[in-house]
Order: sequence, then structure tokens, then C-alpha cells
Amino acid sequence: MTARPAVAASDPDLARVAPVLAAVREGQPLVHCLTATVSMAIVADGLLAAGARPMMTETRAEAPVVTTMADALTINLGTLSTDAVDGIPPTVAAALRDGRPWVLDPTAIGIAPVRTPLARQLLGSRPAVVRGNASEVLALVGAGRGGRGPDSSAANGGDGPAVTSAAREVAARTGGAVSVSGEVDLVLDATRSVRVARGTALLSRVTGTGCLLGALTAACTAVCPDAFEAAVAAVVWLDLAGELAADRATGPGSFRMHLLDALDEVGRYEVER
Repeated sequence: MTARPAVAASDPDLARVAPVLAAVREGQPLVHCLTATVSMAIVADGLLAAGARPMMTETRAEAPVVTTMADALTINLGTLSTDAVDGIPPTVAAALRDGRPWVLDPTAIGIAPVRTPLARQLLGSRPAVVRGNASEVLALVGAGRGGRGPDSSAANGGDGPAVTSAAREVAARTGGAVSVSGEVDLVLDATRSVRVARGTALLSRVTGTGCLLGALTAACTAVCPDAFEAAVAAVVWLDLAGELAADRATGPGSFRMHLLDALDEVGRYEVER
């Protein structure tokens, strides 16, 4: 049987990001993930499938020290513990001191009284990329009350003018890139923007795929100094993997399994569809 590419080599989205995907696989960056407990497994497995390496600790005593070994850091506020509240600021400070890129994922901010001010405070530490859904990005700039838990309630996802304006304001504050997930994904920085209309609705039916995207974005920033291109690469990588997994899956459970295989395959292996 002759194998065919899972995603055609001529696909313009894949062609754009292929060098970053190859660099992650070659460099195997170590990503320190302060992430939601509910998504730790898929974040760790997804990074490994993509060719990166995860490590996870959040305490004030250890997290700042551990991050000195990492190539990049991702901060996710999804299930914020007291340990994480104490550990996040000095961990970010350690990453900045050593010149390591870091990604902020302000999960479920809005009316939450602890994580919302913390997320806004962390913008001042200039993350390379802020990655969130439309409601979270709006809440960061005080233009909305957030979504329903981790889900966005903003119309048009990442494709609405209010969201675009909020994302530009965040980018102006951080000097980095902003990645907004939705039916159409938006990535922008101070001078560039791109919309990615790829992926599958099944990505929103498995816990932690947004958290995984934040960690994958951090892995890409570790090998690509252009934060905008790194964020685009992560979005396209997960979207294309989602499309491939959806072709094979019979529902959300099997989709999760196939997603890990597809992260390994996109841009690397030729497989039968």
C-alpha cells in the first residue's frame, strides 16, 4: 500500500509552519508547565507527541528553581491553587531573568476574584504570547465579564471586531503576540495578523486542548524567536492534528487518542487517510 500525506505537503498552512515544527522535533525543548490539574495529562502527552518535553511543578519553593532548567514556560490559570498563586510570580520572574520566553493562558478569568487581577498583573511581565479564547482576551482589558468557566461566550470567537481590538490592546501592553482561539483562530502582534480557519469542533469537546495549545505555543517560542510566527505554528499544528484525528475518530474519546498520534504525524510522517 502506498502511503499518502495526512496533510498535503503543498498545503499553504503547513508549508508556512513546517520549519518551526521541525525545529521543535529537533531541539526537543523542555517546557515548564504551571497548568490546570484537570489537563496535566493531555498537556504532558501532547508535548511529548509533538517532540517537546514537559515538566510540571507550581510551588514557590521549587517552581522558580525548576524553571531555570527549562527552555520555555507556560502559565495557565485553569485550576488555580494557593500554591500556584504564590509560585507563579517568582517563576515568571526567574524566566524573565534568564531570558526564557513564557506564555500566559488566562483560563476562565472574568468574575473570578483571584485569577483575574493576577492575569492582568502578569501582563506587565511581558509574556511572549498571550493565548486565550475570545472572552478571556476581552476580560483581560476589562471589556467583558469572561465566559462560562473555561468556555467563551463572545460572539464570533476570535473573528469579531471587539475581540480584535482587545487583542491589539493586549499586544500593545506586552510587546508580544496574542493568540485567540475560536471557530476562526486569530493571531496578531503590533504589526501583523492572521486568521486560521482550520481545525474541528471536536477540539472543544475534549478537556484541556486549549491548555495543550498554550504549552505547544511555549514549545514553539523556545525554538522560534519570532513570537508571532511561533504562535501561528502552534495554532496550525493543533488545528491540522485535530482535522486528522477527527477523520479517524468515532467520538470525543477516540478523538483524544487519535489527536496524540496526529500531533506526532503532522508535517513528519506520511500516513493513509
